[in-house]
Amino acid sequence: MVSNPVHGLPLLPGTSFKDSTKTAFHRSQTLGYRNGYAIVRRPTVGIGGDRLQFNQLSQAVLDELASKAPVLTYGQPKQAPPADFIPAHVAFDKKVLKFDAYFQEDVPMSTEEQYRIRQVNIYYYLEDDSMSVIEPVVENSGIPQGKLIKRQRLAKNDRGDHYHWKDLNRGINITIYGKTFRVVDCDQFTQVFLESQGIELNPPEKMALDPYTELRKQPLRKYVTPSDFDQLKQFLTFDKQVLRFYAIWDDTDSMYGECRTYIIHYYLMDDTVEIREVHERNDGRDPFPLLMNRQRMPKVLVENAKNFPQCVLEISDQEVLEWYTAKDFIVGKSLTVLGRTFFIYDCDPFTRRYYKEKFGITDLPRIDVNKQEPPPVKQELPPYNGFGLVEDSAQNCFALIPKAPKKDVIKMLVNDNKVLRYLAALESPIPEDKDRRFVFSYFLATDMISIFEPPVRNSGIIGGKYLGRTKVVKPYSTVDNPIYYGPSDFFIGAVIEVFGHRFIILDTDEYVLKYMESNAAQYSPEALASVQKHVRKLEAPASESESKQTEKDPGVQELEALIDTVQNQLKDHSCKDNIREAFQIYDKEASGYVDRDMFFKICESLNVPVDDSLVKERQGLTMLPKLVSNS
Repeated sequence: MVSNPVHGLPLLPGTSFKDSTKTAFHRSQTLGYRNGYAIVRRPTVGIGGDRLQFNQLSQAVLDELASKAPVLTYGQPKQAPPADFIPAHVAFDKKVLKFDAYFQEDVPMSTEEQYRIRQVNIYYYLEDDSMSVIEPVVENSGIPQGKLIKRQRLAKNDRGDHYHWKDLNRGINITIYGKTFRVVDCDQFTQVFLESQGIELNPPEKMALDPYTELRKQPLRKYVTPSDFDQLKQFLTFDKQVLRFYAIWDDTDSMYGECRTYIIHYYLMDDTVEIREVHERNDGRDPFPLLMNRQRMPKVLVENAKNFPQCVLEISDQEVLEWYTAKDFIVGKSLTVLGRTFFIYDCDPFTRRYYKEKFGITDLPRIDVNKQEPPPVKQELPPYNGFGLVEDSAQNCFALIPKAPKKDVIKMLVNDNKVLRYLAALESPIPEDKDRRFVFSYFLATDMISIFEPPVRNSGIIGGKYLGRTKVVKPYSTVDNPIYYGPSDFFIGAVIEVFGHRFIILDTDEYVLKYMESNAAQYSPEALASVQKHVRKLEAPASESESKQTEKDPGVQELEALIDTVQNQLKDHSCKDNIREAFQIYDKEASGYVDRDMFFKICESLNVPVDDSLVKERQGLTMLPKLVSNS
């Protein structure tokens, strides 16, 4: 009968019990993928996660398989062939371990030395484990040297054991035939061999020296060969021959430092050096000619002479190992003198020839030491505040006390009293502004514009000055770079925008037509075509106006008759050349009109006889252009 594996009861109805702690009853996954292929795997657990015993080998079977020999399956294993036998005398032939050692020998019969240190070499031959001790031969030593112990196997104790290479190391004492040798070091082959065999080597020691041998060593003799240099010959040969170098001392790294120029003179007759300052006009320095008097310059001092009081005593040859010579002065190199570093950047032609003949140096170019000035900082003007012209506002940024901007005097003299007048209408949606007319005056001398509105009786609008003289900026120009209206922008049909108000040019005077004719290159073809079209329109109805001359307004006829009468009176006057200029001066608004009182005042100043009866016929304003056009 099969028993219940959990409770040990027979698997019969009523004897099996349900495990209340089990909550998972899913089946294990038997399908899977490996390397992209579907495979079937045997389940290892059953429903609820219980491990299946029949899918695994029992422990007894595993033990049996472990103890089973594979002889029945694969047969008896083949034995590897034995390695070739190599005798020791062949494997270690010519392989010798070398150790550096020394031993101390007593010297009882000498008063100069109590002991003697003798340095030896210990050789160990690996082929037969033999050893030999050899002392290097020193010439005239008076001691038997060479091979102290012949090659043989040496005993290390009283039991008859021999020295082996495992017994040798650095920093140990070995006793051979009653003498104790101190091993201090070994060669590279010995070190590699012992480390490969697993022996840890001690650090090397310093070889001991024999005190008597060191005492007998003679110091190195220094022979001072007397100099054969003839100073008199040098004086006679190089008299008045001076090498001149141009140098700078850059002290800009220190506070209030600057870059100063110097001239270095090297006198070939006695190898002395002189440094002179280069003074410029108004440099603010006292005119001291010399920075350093003519003297020899030490280059390398004796070690004990560093604390020599140079400011009190002169330096002699005993304190100096090397002096500065001509070969130390090279263009392009620095030189330290009196704690200052001088950079040599040029020399004179004689110095170049001397270096070419004496030292074979041909390339001594001049070095540019002028420091490049930094680029000027661009001055950015603050934004325009809207008061006055841009040029006037910018003057406050250039100087503490602003000055008026510079004017083109030549242009003002050439274009003095030259005014271009235009008739314009205001473009406005207001019905009352459609009939308003304005006179634009463009002054060629200053490129300014003034606007005058002739008064119209019973119009409800006060006429007079509409805009004083000023430069008008085009609507689409920037504030930083304003573009003003010029003569080429004024033509019939052009739209002029003045501070938000739009004006349309309707007509011009005769002077504008003459100016455009003489300066046609300044105007666009559109402007010239508009003027030509306007002139044709004026010439067409000329005949019709003559036929209707008799039908004119009586007031207009009286005005024209008055003008003709005054012109006839002024035709033969002696001051007729100044009459037009006088009227233009007093007509400050360039409107073409002066009042009655001003008219009499001008005539009285010019001694012009005017009949009062003619003037009284037309009270009010007097038209200037027609009155003085033919005077």
